Amino acid sequence: MYPDNSSNSARLYDRALKVLPGGNSRHTVFFPPHPLYAVRAEGARVWDADGVARLDLINNYSALIHGHNHPQIVEAIVAQAHRLLSVAMPTEQEVELAELVCGRLPGVEQVRFGNSGTEGVMFTIKAARAFTGRARIAKVEGAYHGSDDTASVSVNPDPALWGDAKAPASVCPPGVSPGAAGDVICLPMNDVEAGRAILRAHADHLAGVIIDPLVKNLGYEPASPEWVAMLREETTRAGALLIFDEVYSFRLGFNGAQGALGITPDLTALGKVIGGGLPVGAVGGRADIMTPLFDPRGGRPRLGHGGTFNANPMTTAAGAVAMRLFDRAAFDRLSALSERLRKGLREAVKISGVPAVVRGRESMTSLFHIEGETPTYRDVVAAMQAFPQARLRAERFFRYMLDHGVMIGASGFFVLSTALTEADIDFVCETALGALRSLDRAAA
Repeated sequence: MYPDNSSNSARLYDRALKVLPGGNSRHTVFFPPHPLYAVRAEGARVWDADGVARLDLINNYSALIHGHNHPQIVEAIVAQAHRLLSVAMPTEQEVELAELVCGRLPGVEQVRFGNSGTEGVMFTIKAARAFTGRARIAKVEGAYHGSDDTASVSVNPDPALWGDAKAPASVCPPGVSPGAAGDVICLPMNDVEAGRAILRAHADHLAGVIIDPLVKNLGYEPASPEWVAMLREETTRAGALLIFDEVYSFRLGFNGAQGALGITPDLTALGKVIGGGLPVGAVGGRADIMTPLFDPRGGRPRLGHGGTFNANPMTTAAGAVAMRLFDRAAFDRLSALSERLRKGLREAVKISGVPAVVRGRESMTSLFHIEGETPTYRDVVAAMQAFPQARLRAERFFRYMLDHGVMIGASGFFVLSTALTEADIDFVCETALGALRSLDRAAA
């Protein structure tokens, strides 16, 4: 049972604390009193350092679209490792993955690869600024787009600093230059008229608007069609670029979120799914934007883009296989599994009678231990303040799931893979019902 202070994971944690701040290199994998350390995985299951197997319902925060160690992906990685690990030359694997990405996304005619979603976002922002000659980027208050300075503004703004709900202030977190706030405009999620007024007020200085069409930090709040249509209209009117962050939201449709919404962005940031489980990022967009910015044939390109491991052959080989495997049949099956999960979780909430809300789209689902809708970041904060037990309930729910064979995101996120089965989903829903009932007993 977790936690166990005599476990191998606990001992590894004590050892790690001496050389790694917090015992790890990634805040999202830490949970108190110590994280579990993984040793192996296969399909939909991962084994920790004490030999305990659990269903993986987070899949490295969406990167593992086919679960762990898919045989065809592993075969491609092994074969590539025997040929070439990394090299200061382009490869055919890079071309193949680029062809697959461009063939899949309506707004991507050309693409450049990097090594993380953060890099993908960072270069879409740089590209928008270089192409327009303007500095300001608009983003949704509370939306996470990686750890670049511009993207980090107002991810978790202090309520004492966030200003008017109809015109949110730009708030820098620690470590980000205060100057970054001056080039960031914050928008209230899905407020069409407020967003339009803000964008028009800054139109002459606006380089681009970046949105995630399904905002994780808002419990997978979807961008409304009216909101996205307004953003497309106003960016075109201002001569600015519309940027889709599809690092997560590529999962929203077979042709990405842009295909599902029927809105074609000018630039797209990618990562996670397209790397087959290996580190990857990408910036893609219209050829008339990408070529003048990145093409070096005429001499020094307008926008420099280097990186020792950009388009490395290991990642591109794995990514190409993963993309081919994620065909329309696989997408449809995964979407059906996810709807089964949401239906089961909602039934569990109803049966248990505990306060919780289940949301999500396609293969991404959240279970928040609050009541009511949370369409904006401020609504999330208000709901947490109104129900201060929510964090404790989320922690207890998470621990119960761990102890009964299911690994989810500690905040209540479920991100599925094609390795899961209907029986797996039914087991997760039954386990969640037990977890919710245990919360009810603890409250009594």
